[in-house]
Amino acid sequence: MIELKNNPAGNFFLLAGPCVIEGEDMAMRIAERVVAITDKLQIPYVFKGSYRKANRSRLDSFMGIGDEKALKILKKVHDTFGVPTVTDIHAAEEAAMAAEYVDILQIPAFLCRQTDLLVAAAKTGKTVNIKKGQFLSPLAIQFAADKVVEAGNKNVMITERGTTFGYQDLVVDYRGIPEMQTFGFPVILDVTHSLQQPNQTSGVTGGMPQLIETIAKAGIAVGADGLFIETHENPAVAKSDGANMLKLDLLEGLLTRLVRIREAIK
Repeated sequence: MIELKNNPAGNFFLLAGPCVIEGEDMAMRIAERVVAITDKLQIPYVFKGSYRKANRSRLDSFMGIGDEKALKILKKVHDTFGVPTVTDIHAAEEAAMAAEYVDILQIPAFLCRQTDLLVAAAKTGKTVNIKKGQFLSPLAIQFAADKVVEAGNKNVMITERGTTFGYQDLVVDYRGIPEMQTFGFPVILDVTHSLQQPNQTSGVTGGMPQLIETIAKAGIAVGADGLFIETHENPAVAKSDGANMLKLDLLEGLLTRLVRIREAIK
């Protein structure tokens, strides 16, 4: 498993960053600010950024600035700030390429049952973060984790990101967090994606960012090992998932309150 610094006993860790790498300057600014906040609060931090956003509703949606260019930016974040990095992969042939640049390979929720993808990620030796499909029960995701382990890699994390509720909503079943923890892997709550409102008639996914703090507090209260929060300096102009992102200026206050909750339930 990756090394996470600043990890007082019982503290949660944070995966945070922009949804997709939009450029080097933006990524470095966000990383610098989040590193300063998490160092201050002693929260272990992993910088998150997709080098390419393959799962978009419309053909004209922004997908990325180029795979190699974005991956080199992720490597620069790691080298500059000394924090692990995580990115999504979308096909088996991408695993080895991405593994040259990042510390954690993330399996998107819609692809969490793809055996070839899971095995390819496992064989890189990198930590594999599997996002639970919106269509799966908490207990069913164990079979995806088993594929990684059986391919020779025990470095697995599991991320809850909400369950499909009707056509245009998601709900988080918090019972699933302790259920998935019984598998023996860290369980992360993806706060911002859990607030998506998919299948909008505009072809652009909506969201409810006003509930980010509510979802995050509940996740910490039930004992999630980590939180996943997409953040941006100005979500209104973000090129992906802006409707459910946390404004970067709000992150420190939120994390400060979450640390107090975790300390209260230790």
